[in-house]
Amino acid sequence: MTAATPDAPVSDPVAPIAPKKAHVDHLRFHKQHAHLSTTFGNDSFALKAEAFARFFGTPMFLGGQTLIVVLWIGVNLSGFTQFDVYPFILLNLAFSLQAAYAAPLILLAQTRQAARDKAHADADAQHREALALANEQRMAMAAQSSAQMLQLLEQNTRLTEMTKALTERVETLTVEMHGHFVKKKVDPV
Repeated sequence: MTAATPDAPVSDPVAPIAPKKAHVDHLRFHKQHAHLSTTFGNDSFALKAEAFARFFGTPMFLGGQTLIVVLWIGVNLSGFTQFDVYPFILLNLAFSLQAAYAAPLILLAQTRQAARDKAHADADAQHREALALANEQRMAMAAQSSAQMLQLLEQNTRLTEMTKALTERVETLTVEMHGHFVKKKVDPV
């Protein structure tokens, strides 16, 4: 028995060969909806605006904004610098500007998501319909196969009965012929 070298492939003749899995595209029913353009298109501005709107709801954004506000107020109240004194009008203006841009961007992201959800729902509905149609076809084929099997069983029963009747007839004829030939051999006169 020779030892296998690291470069030589080791094959086990007893091991079963695993069937190759075909790549199944799980989104194949959604591809027919890929041509659907969202309300605001797929240009770089729309994609970046949507990404920015999604960023508004993240903990990173909220933490960063809170840190900036705390630093802003801390720097102005400590007396280190006073570019925005107590009523913090500049900070209020910054929040208003942020809200003025955030609201449309969030609406844009929601509209785009709604368009995607509708396309996916349409694809899912078409997939369910295709499954129902395929199931109905399989059921019809099964019913047809069952009817054919029943018909074949009935034919088999009839043939078996005919075979039995013919076998009984052959047996009767054989007994008659045997009786006739045996009687002639015994009675030579």
